[in-house]
Amino acid sequence: MSEFAQQLLRRIEAIDTAAADNRRRAQAYEQMAGELKDVTAEAVSPDGAVRVVAGAGGEVKAVTFGERVRDLPPAALSAAVMHTLAVARAAAARQQAEVVRRGLGDTELLDRVLDADENTFGDQRPRHPGPAPVFVPPREEEPLESADQLFEERPAVPPPPPPAPTPVPPRAPAAHRRPPAQDDEPFEETDLFADGSGR
Repeated sequence: MSEFAQQLLRRIEAIDTAAADNRRRAQAYEQMAGELKDVTAEAVSPDGAVRVVAGAGGEVKAVTFGERVRDLPPAALSAAVMHTLAVARAAAARQQAEVVRRGLGDTELLDRVLDADENTFGDQRPRHPGPAPVFVPPREEEPLESADQLFEERPAVPPPPPPAPTPVPPRAPAAHRRPPAQDDEPFEETDLFADGSGR
């Protein structure tokens, strides 16, 4: 076989190999696309009050509430929802990366795409938020036996005891007392407010 024929054959083989590689890669991309479309991750709050299902890219597919939600005040419910959302989105992102790793052998291209999205759009990659917030219910008072007890009068607080009487100094014995003076003049009634005019 001539040198030209050998070179031509090598070029045809290289093109065929490249085409085969492209076909295999195209099949891998097609399979990855199907798997990525089906990525879902579920997260449930520790108390079972909140359940979230997230898809690829962090898309929230469902949020449902359990019976326990009735016992949570709004702030605790909000914290549980936000935490469970973050856990579900992080789990979906891990599954997405695993699909790409299986299809391409690594996640280098996925990382480059996500980095570009972060730089261009400010999209943050989903990350696990850490431990769940714990709601500690306030201490309950003893339950009343009936609603009527809400309106019962409380016993009056007894008044403080009166102050102790101050001691009175003892009087001198009667023998040493001077007899009262006798008034020899008769009492005359006068009008203090009279102006002397006889009115």
